[in-house]
Amino acid sequence: MLRRRLLGAALASPALFRIARARAATPVDVELVLAVDVSRSVDGEEQELQFAGYEAAFRDRRLIEGIMGGPVGAIACTLFTWSDWNIQSVAVPWTRLDSPASAHGFADAIAAAPRRTWLYTSISGAMDFAVRQFGQGFEGTRRVVDISGDGVNNSGRPVAEAREEALAQGIVLNGLAVLDRQPSPFAQTSGLPPLDVYYREEVIGGPGAFLVVAEGFPAFAAAVRRKIIREIAAVPLPGARVERFA
Repeated sequence: MLRRRLLGAALASPALFRIARARAATPVDVELVLAVDVSRSVDGEEQELQFAGYEAAFRDRRLIEGIMGGPVGAIACTLFTWSDWNIQSVAVPWTRLDSPASAHGFADAIAAAPRRTWLYTSISGAMDFAVRQFGQGFEGTRRVVDISGDGVNNSGRPVAEAREEALAQGIVLNGLAVLDRQPSPFAQTSGLPPLDVYYREEVIGGPGAFLVVAEGFPAFAAAVRRKIIREIAAVPLPGARVERFA
């Protein structure tokens, strides 16, 4: 009898753990993962423009008002950098943003994050890593991954496989494609579609998914601010599937 009780308790414990974990999760309107490209094609100046753009976005009054204006009045956000299939690094851990102070604190953390440059561009690796970041203490009505980059997938498994698995878990994939004003010879001769078309057709997906296009890194700050404001809206903002910033 005792043995059966112990066995029953052991079998029930994983389910009880999942229930306890769900109860312990902090509610937020959106769980937002920001994935930032730091591959070789993004030079030091361009990488600084990216980080400065994200930092400025979380200091923006309109974005902060958007965060606080949802049903819960809070979002959870994390930022990681990515490059090769096995190179991803959390730059700012999950943080609950529910006030000007917390948003500015998140911006401070972005400003202080280390800047590193690696080699290849693995969008599929970034997707896989982003999916694993969910379920870490927050429960949002929506789970969104925001992938920014300036190149196509050239490392790791096919993007289509990673994308399909993410979408099957109810995760929305949005994109921010940065168009290089001086495309590489490889991009011109590879036969691949332009980067904005590639992101639209191969990267983004899920209910209300959209793409923002920055015509060069100087346009990144305006593009990323608009993108995050649209992503955190309690009711997805109406707008084109593709928006452009020059």
